[in-house]
Amino acid sequence: MKKKNTRLRSLIAIAMLSSISFVLMLFNFPLPPFPAFLQVDFSEVPAIIAAITMGPVAGILVELLKNVLDWLFSGSPTGVPVGHMANFATGVLFILPVWWVYHRLSNAKGMTTGLILGTMSMAVGMSLLNYVLFLPLYVKFMNFPVMSGEELYQMIVLGILPFNLLKGIILAGIVLLLFRSMRRWIEKQRAVFLG
Repeated sequence: MKKKNTRLRSLIAIAMLSSISFVLMLFNFPLPPFPAFLQVDFSEVPAIIAAITMGPVAGILVELLKNVLDWLFSGSPTGVPVGHMANFATGVLFILPVWWVYHRLSNAKGMTTGLILGTMSMAVGMSLLNYVLFLPLYVKFMNFPVMSGEELYQMIVLGILPFNLLKGIILAGIVLLLFRSMRRWIEKQRAVFLG
Protein backbone atom coordinates (compact mmCIF):
# COMPACT_ATOMS: atom_id res chain seq x y z
CA MET A 1 0.00 0.00 0.00
CA LYS A 2 2.82 2.38 0.86
CA LYS A 3 4.41 1.84 -2.57
CA LYS A 4 1.12 2.78 -4.29
CA ASN A 5 0.93 5.96 -2.20
CA THR A 6 4.49 6.83 -3.15
CA ARG A 7 3.78 6.22 -6.83
CA LEU A 8 0.66 8.40 -6.68
CA ARG A 9 2.55 11.14 -4.82
CA SER A 10 5.34 11.06 -7.40
CA LEU A 11 2.85 11.32 -10.29
CA ILE A 12 1.15 14.26 -8.59
CA ALA A 13 4.52 15.92 -7.90
CA ILE A 14 5.61 15.42 -11.53
CA ALA A 15 2.33 16.94 -12.75
CA MET A 16 2.68 19.93 -10.42
CA LEU A 17 6.33 20.52 -11.30
CA SER A 18 5.49 20.21 -15.01
CA SER A 19 2.77 22.84 -14.62
CA ILE A 20 5.12 25.19 -12.79
CA SER A 21 7.75 24.57 -15.44
CA PHE A 22 5.24 25.32 -18.21
CA VAL A 23 4.29 28.63 -16.58
CA LEU A 24 7.95 29.56 -16.13
CA MET A 25 8.55 28.75 -19.81
CA LEU A 26 6.00 31.41 -20.78
CA PHE A 27 8.27 34.08 -19.28
CA ASN A 28 11.12 33.54 -21.73
CA PHE A 29 13.28 36.34 -23.02
CA PRO A 30 16.15 36.75 -25.50
CA LEU A 31 19.57 38.03 -24.53
CA PRO A 32 20.53 41.02 -26.73
CA PRO A 33 23.81 39.90 -28.28
CA PHE A 34 22.43 36.49 -29.34
CA PRO A 35 20.00 35.43 -32.11
CA ALA A 36 16.35 36.08 -31.18
CA PHE A 37 15.34 32.41 -31.37
CA LEU A 38 17.66 31.65 -28.44
CA GLN A 39 15.64 32.43 -25.34
CA VAL A 40 16.30 32.11 -21.62
CA ASP A 41 13.64 30.79 -19.29
CA PHE A 42 13.76 29.26 -15.85
CA SER A 43 11.68 26.19 -16.61
CA GLU A 44 14.58 23.79 -16.01
CA VAL A 45 14.53 24.58 -12.27
CA PRO A 46 11.43 22.44 -11.50
CA ALA A 47 12.87 19.66 -13.67
CA ILE A 48 16.06 19.68 -11.59
CA ILE A 49 13.99 19.52 -8.40
CA ALA A 50 12.10 16.54 -9.85
CA ALA A 51 15.30 14.79 -10.90
CA ILE A 52 17.14 15.17 -7.60
CA THR A 53 14.11 14.28 -5.45
CA MET A 54 12.50 11.53 -7.56
CA GLY A 55 15.16 10.42 -10.04
CA PRO A 56 16.15 11.17 -13.62
CA VAL A 57 12.96 9.81 -15.21
CA ALA A 58 10.90 12.32 -13.21
CA GLY A 59 13.11 15.18 -14.42
CA ILE A 60 12.84 14.01 -18.02
CA LEU A 61 9.05 13.71 -17.69
CA VAL A 62 8.83 17.27 -16.37
CA GLU A 63 10.85 18.46 -19.38
CA LEU A 64 8.67 16.46 -21.78
CA LEU A 65 5.32 17.52 -20.30
CA LYS A 66 6.40 21.17 -20.12
CA ASN A 67 7.26 21.20 -23.81
CA VAL A 68 4.12 19.32 -24.85
CA LEU A 69 1.97 21.78 -22.87
CA ASP A 70 3.77 24.76 -24.38
CA TRP A 71 3.39 23.35 -27.88
CA LEU A 72 -0.33 22.70 -27.34
CA PHE A 73 -1.00 26.16 -25.87
CA SER A 74 1.48 28.30 -27.83
CA GLY A 75 1.88 26.27 -30.99
CA SER A 76 4.75 26.44 -33.41
CA PRO A 77 5.12 28.70 -36.46
CA THR A 78 5.36 25.65 -38.72
CA GLY A 79 3.33 23.10 -36.79
CA VAL A 80 6.54 21.15 -36.26
CA PRO A 81 7.82 21.75 -32.71
CA VAL A 82 11.50 22.24 -33.61
CA GLY A 83 12.04 24.77 -30.84
CA HIS A 84 10.27 22.54 -28.33
CA MET A 85 12.43 19.57 -29.32
CA ALA A 86 15.51 21.74 -28.88
CA ASN A 87 14.26 22.96 -25.50
CA PHE A 88 13.63 19.36 -24.40
CA ALA A 89 17.14 18.33 -25.44
CA THR A 90 18.60 21.37 -23.69
CA GLY A 91 16.79 20.53 -20.47
CA VAL A 92 17.76 16.87 -20.50
CA LEU A 93 21.40 17.71 -21.21
CA PHE A 94 21.32 20.11 -18.26
CA ILE A 95 19.49 18.06 -15.62
CA LEU A 96 21.03 14.60 -16.13
CA PRO A 97 24.58 15.56 -15.08
CA VAL A 98 23.14 17.44 -12.08
CA TRP A 99 21.21 14.34 -11.02
CA TRP A 100 24.15 12.00 -11.66
CA VAL A 101 26.61 13.99 -9.53
CA TYR A 102 24.12 14.86 -6.79
CA HIS A 103 23.05 11.21 -6.60
CA ARG A 104 26.66 10.28 -5.75
CA LEU A 105 27.58 13.34 -3.69
CA SER A 106 24.46 14.69 -1.93
CA ASN A 107 25.72 18.00 -0.59
CA ALA A 108 26.35 21.57 -1.74
CA LYS A 109 29.63 20.57 -3.40
CA GLY A 110 27.84 17.82 -5.33
CA MET A 111 25.13 20.24 -6.43
CA THR A 112 27.69 22.84 -7.54
CA THR A 113 29.76 20.26 -9.41
CA GLY A 114 26.64 18.84 -11.04
CA LEU A 115 25.51 22.29 -12.16
CA ILE A 116 28.94 23.01 -13.67
CA LEU A 117 28.87 19.69 -15.53
CA GLY A 118 25.26 20.30 -16.56
CA THR A 119 26.17 23.70 -17.96
CA MET A 120 29.09 22.25 -19.91
CA SER A 121 26.99 19.32 -21.14
CA MET A 122 24.20 21.65 -22.25
CA ALA A 123 26.56 24.06 -24.03
CA VAL A 124 28.59 21.44 -25.88
CA GLY A 125 25.67 19.07 -26.49
CA MET A 126 23.42 21.77 -27.91
CA SER A 127 26.23 23.07 -30.10
CA LEU A 128 26.58 19.61 -31.62
CA LEU A 129 22.82 19.00 -31.85
CA ASN A 130 22.24 22.39 -33.47
CA TYR A 131 24.97 21.66 -36.01
CA VAL A 132 23.65 18.19 -36.85
CA LEU A 133 19.91 18.43 -36.27
CA PHE A 134 18.18 21.60 -35.12
CA LEU A 135 19.64 24.24 -37.46
CA PRO A 136 18.94 22.04 -40.52
CA LEU A 137 15.37 21.60 -39.22
CA TYR A 138 15.00 25.37 -38.81
CA VAL A 139 16.25 25.79 -42.39
CA LYS A 140 13.76 23.20 -43.67
CA PHE A 141 10.64 24.14 -41.71
CA MET A 142 11.07 27.84 -40.94
CA ASN A 143 12.80 28.99 -44.12
CA PHE A 144 15.93 30.14 -42.32
CA PRO A 145 18.69 30.96 -44.78
CA VAL A 146 20.93 27.99 -45.54
CA MET A 147 24.15 28.27 -43.57
CA SER A 148 27.38 26.60 -44.44
CA GLY A 149 31.04 26.92 -43.66
CA GLU A 150 31.91 30.16 -41.90
CA GLU A 151 28.28 31.21 -41.26
CA LEU A 152 27.46 27.93 -39.56
CA TYR A 153 30.69 28.01 -37.56
CA GLN A 154 29.95 31.55 -36.35
CA MET A 155 26.35 30.67 -35.44
CA ILE A 156 27.53 27.71 -33.34
CA VAL A 157 30.74 29.10 -31.81
CA LEU A 158 29.73 32.74 -31.41
CA GLY A 159 25.99 32.27 -30.81
CA ILE A 160 24.77 28.92 -29.52
CA LEU A 161 27.79 27.86 -27.42
CA PRO A 162 28.18 31.11 -25.42
CA PHE A 163 24.40 31.49 -25.10
CA ASN A 164 24.06 28.06 -23.50
CA LEU A 165 27.05 28.71 -21.24
CA LEU A 166 25.44 31.95 -20.05
CA LYS A 167 22.04 30.30 -19.68
CA GLY A 168 23.63 27.51 -17.64
CA ILE A 169 25.38 30.00 -15.36
CA ILE A 170 22.10 31.88 -14.79
CA LEU A 171 20.21 28.66 -14.07
CA ALA A 172 22.99 27.37 -11.80
CA GLY A 173 22.88 30.56 -9.76
CA ILE A 174 19.13 30.28 -9.29
CA VAL A 175 19.29 26.57 -8.40
CA LEU A 176 22.07 27.17 -5.87
CA LEU A 177 20.07 29.96 -4.20
CA LEU A 178 17.03 27.70 -3.99
CA PHE A 179 19.13 24.74 -2.85
CA ARG A 180 20.41 26.65 0.16
CA SER A 181 16.89 27.33 1.42
CA MET A 182 15.31 24.04 0.31
CA ARG A 183 18.01 21.54 1.22
CA ARG A 184 16.19 19.96 4.18
CA TRP A 185 12.98 19.68 2.18
CA ILE A 186 14.88 18.13 -0.75
CA GLU A 187 16.44 15.52 1.54
CA LYS A 188 13.02 14.67 3.03
CA GLN A 189 11.55 14.27 -0.44
CA ARG A 190 14.48 12.08 -1.53
CA ALA A 191 13.89 9.87 1.51
CA VAL A 192 10.21 9.48 0.53
CA PHE A 193 10.66 8.95 -3.21
CA LEU A 194 14.06 7.29 -3.48
CA GLY A 195 14.46 5.82 0.00
